[in-house]
Parts: sequence; C-alpha cells; structure tokens
Amino acid sequence: MFTMEVDDEIKLALVQLSFAPRYWNIVEHQKDSLSQWLAWPIHADSADFFAKFITQSLRDYADGKSMTCAIVYQNQIVGNVSFNSINHQLKKVEIGYWLGEEYRGKGIVSRIVDALIRYAFTELDMQKVQISAAVENQASRRVCERAGLTLEGIITNAENLNGRIVDHAVYGIRRVQGETQ
Repeated sequence: MFTMEVDDEIKLALVQLSFAPRYWNIVEHQKDSLSQWLAWPIHADSADFFAKFITQSLRDYADGKSMTCAIVYQNQIVGNVSFNSINHQLKKVEIGYWLGEEYRGKGIVSRIVDALIRYAFTELDMQKVQISAAVENQASRRVCERAGLTLEGIITNAENLNGRIVDHAVYGIRRVQGETQ
C-alpha cells in the first residue's frame, strides 16, 4: 500500500475500505461546511457511499488514472487528497483535497501540496501540476499561491455547486526542463 511521509505530523495513505466509516463520520457532521466548495457531500449518506468511492478510487489507481489518499494528521484521518487525474500523455496531474473543519488553518494542505508537487515531478516524471479552485475560495487559492503555482486563468461557469454556479481559478506549475523541484 502506498504511503508518503510528508513530515513528522502528516502522512498520506492510499485509501482503503477500512477508511470509509471515518470519512463518513467527518462528512456527516460537516456537510454544510464541505458543501460550500464541493458538490458531492450532500450526496454522502453513509459509510457505504465512501466504500463505493474508495473501491472506484482503487480501480483508478491500479489503472494509473488517479491516486487518492487519506490525510493522516497526528495519526488520525482528517481528510482526503488526490491526484484527481494523472494524464500520462500530457505529463500532467491535477490535485484535489478536502479537510475537516477543525484541521483547517494549520498549514496541513500547504505542506501536502508541496510534497505532492515534488512527488509528481520526481517520481511520476510529470511536467505540470494543476489545481482548480472556486474563485471565491480564498483559502484554496492561498494554498496554490504559497506552493508557487501561477494563476493561469479563470474558467467561467466551471462547476455547479448544488445549484450555485461558480467560476474556477486555474493554477499551475511546470517542472523546469532538466531540473526537479
């Protein structure tokens, strides 16, 4: 099973079915908060929802299409991060994440994004890392900026968040030819 030590407090662990109840426990109590920037939380109705998600994520990982990991902070699952897509032809990955409310503002996601950028460039031999965030999602946009990603553009009407149409700010970073970051 894939794991990555980010630092002495954070590790990433490839999702496994045993994580489904913990994911459900987080989302069950934080649907409103998570639904502000994610479309799927209102559809999560049980641990079975996450078991299906994890099963599909593991299939996609086996096929080299994505990599979905639990965020483990101080030995507790507190959220999820993924290469939502791994495009080998374009040598590009797109990062997505969510984090329980009580763990936000601690720099957890910033540290993870830095580690995943390095991993994408050095281990996966990718040329580009991309993150899309709702224009109004200032916290995610700050994560991108701290990690050195550049705002590449705004995609209007990019996503329907449960009846609210939002624009996406698309950020990217490219690996400098001949270097690893």
